[in-house]
Amino acid sequence: MVALMPGAEQFLKPSVIRNVARLDLRARFIVEGFLSGLHASPFQGFSVEFSEHRRYSQGDDPKDIDWLVFAKTDRFYVKKYQAETNISGYILMDLSESMGYTYRQELTKFDYCTCLAAALAYLMIHQQDPIGLMTFDTQLRVCLPARSKRSQLGNMLALLSKARPAGQTDLAGNVRRIAAMIRHRSLMMIFSDLLCDPQPVLDSLHMLRHAGHDVILFHVLDEAEVKFPFEGLSDFEDPETGDRMIVDAAGIRGDYLGAVEELRQKYKRECLSMGTDYVPLDTSMHFDRALVEYLSQRKARF
Repeated sequence: MVALMPGAEQFLKPSVIRNVARLDLRARFIVEGFLSGLHASPFQGFSVEFSEHRRYSQGDDPKDIDWLVFAKTDRFYVKKYQAETNISGYILMDLSESMGYTYRQELTKFDYCTCLAAALAYLMIHQQDPIGLMTFDTQLRVCLPARSKRSQLGNMLALLSKARPAGQTDLAGNVRRIAAMIRHRSLMMIFSDLLCDPQPVLDSLHMLRHAGHDVILFHVLDEAEVKFPFEGLSDFEDPETGDRMIVDAAGIRGDYLGAVEELRQKYKRECLSMGTDYVPLDTSMHFDRALVEYLSQRKARF
């Protein structure tokens, strides 16, 4: 994992990011904290491996201009880096009401996912890669085609900021629809708590892979859903159905934790077999783990 430089770690903590109101600033803090943490990591040199020159175009960073080439040719050229791969990416965001849950963390599952999605969009746009957004519950709610223009980041963050988790979801059905919609090979980054029957979801992921897409499945749970810190008689309510259950927390803790681990292992095993990256996260974890998985996908293409 990434070895963080002093001072960088704080920008990857959900508790710190919670205090930043604007989503664009959250994304920037996460990415800049993460990039400074690439020091002494397997990704040292990512995005700075010189490849060739290309003509300067509007929107390029003037700092990348090669002034020696300009002196010889009287034309502006910028250094092109190996990270410029023109990969298209899509953020697929689950809007189910269960994503709005938190027990004692600063961010809900949905907040946590939107911060990660914003950071990934920030990374892709700054690498000049097209990025799009799709949100869904029982049906697709937002379908923003992938674009690499700088304005795309603002469009995506505006849509993410307005999105609210509510009602039930049909993750598998919407993934199947997306597999049929997107014809060109893309990197599909799926954010969900996966609180549904796993087999239809796995079948839909097979469809994405069969269509030629790369897939990263971010399985995001609340910290309490992973560690089960409850004591005594506890009243639980399903946020999507309203069903309630009063249980002895100590009496079911072992079975519950075993079931969560079994679910995670099933996804890990099945995703590995189909060539899909599976990333289990909870809302107490630093954001760097998800960003490392994204960079791993990019490096695998070189």
